[in-house]
Amino acid sequence: MMDKDLILRFTRIVGEQYSLTETDDLTHYTHENRGLFIGNTPLVLKPATTQEVSKIMKLAAETKTSIVPQGGHTGHVGGAVTDESGTQIVISLERMNKVRELDLQGDVIVCEAGVILETIQKLADENDRLFPLALGSQGSCQIGGNISTNAGGTGVLAYGNTRALVMGLEVVLPSGDVWNGLRRLKKDNTGYDLKDLFIGAEGTLGIVTAAVLKLFPKPRGKSVAFCGLQSPSHALQLFNIASHLAGQSLTAFELMAKTPVEFTLTHMENVRNPLSQLYSWHILCEVSSNRSQKDADETLQAILETAFASDIIKDAALSTSISQVQDFWRIREMMPLAQKHEGGSMKHDISVPLQKIPVFLSKADEIIEREIPDARLCTFGHLGDGNMHYNISQPKDANAKEFLSRQPEINLLIHDLVSSMNGSVAAEHGVGRLKRELLIRTKEPVALNLMRSIKNTLDPDGIMNPGKVL
Repeated sequence: MMDKDLILRFTRIVGEQYSLTETDDLTHYTHENRGLFIGNTPLVLKPATTQEVSKIMKLAAETKTSIVPQGGHTGHVGGAVTDESGTQIVISLERMNKVRELDLQGDVIVCEAGVILETIQKLADENDRLFPLALGSQGSCQIGGNISTNAGGTGVLAYGNTRALVMGLEVVLPSGDVWNGLRRLKKDNTGYDLKDLFIGAEGTLGIVTAAVLKLFPKPRGKSVAFCGLQSPSHALQLFNIASHLAGQSLTAFELMAKTPVEFTLTHMENVRNPLSQLYSWHILCEVSSNRSQKDADETLQAILETAFASDIIKDAALSTSISQVQDFWRIREMMPLAQKHEGGSMKHDISVPLQKIPVFLSKADEIIEREIPDARLCTFGHLGDGNMHYNISQPKDANAKEFLSRQPEINLLIHDLVSSMNGSVAAEHGVGRLKRELLIRTKEPVALNLMRSIKNTLDPDGIMNPGKVL
């Protein structure tokens, strides 16, 4: 148990009103959102300023107290929950939710770590700009967590992942020192690019407290097609056509198997199939234009005409309004929630080189058909950037516990296949606790040693989100 006097010292930094103890309901802060990890903590602190975070970390460094930073708590790998020891303190960034500056001349926004992603999106939209990071959890995830996990989402194809959207950071180090790296320079070759150390580090090197984010011109037109086709190979051919004809205007390209579409149509409200029937595979293709809606429509129409002429797609529905664009996207965005209604599921967030996706899917399907013949393959993901969510739902009427008991051996087979294709076993969800041992199996020793060296240099006492990543 943590010493009561130490708890009081931490509490005084933010005030009792913004401190939660074991007498409060700490479930939100100690339970991973899928229930995979359930931690324990004596204290949750909610600082309002960078200075308060600094004071907390200085006291933590002095007393060798472990700290777990937490944002919107929407992660999938247990990266923001404490362990079961009851000796780790949670720092929730939820009160650090101010937009410090909106610079439209420089097309940047400076905001604190606790700002909700959707808030940034809406503020950009209201000012005729676009912040392209888009996730299913955007109504509750916080930008600090997005940065700490290098979040991906549906806009990576055209705009890059979170790393590509960050110009500068403010970070509180494990020592309590504050690194003010809130630069907004497009060119700066004065040594190492320190911000990249903290993007994707999952809070193991320091606490991101603020960021300078890039804004982009708001598209004048956006057109979306929902297509039916026979195979991932046809989907890759369609992607090549779309890339050639649209170039950087191709802003999304999502692949969905038949099963997750069926699940979504069955279980989620306000969704319907835009096509006359379901196909083995489906593509959601989005084209944006900085010129006009007409330009977006004509570009996407040209893509579809070329694909139909080559017999690559069998059917397609083209959006004719903003509401239809939203309807098409809703099918894709609701898939993770829809899958929950079908019982136990094994999930794999992987990436392989783009041209290898059809081969990966074919070989992975063969593995599952051999090991669990009645399992339902629920594959979907971001084909345009090589990131697939290779999910497996339990057989109908199967026992979920028995099905999930085989997850370690299935994971091993799928991840070994990914590694054989020079892919990644953690494409956009991170490592956290869930994939820590997997990282040891799949990462080269030299890379692991470099990572450990950085961790030991910045956090020699190991108090910063211990047990995560490494």
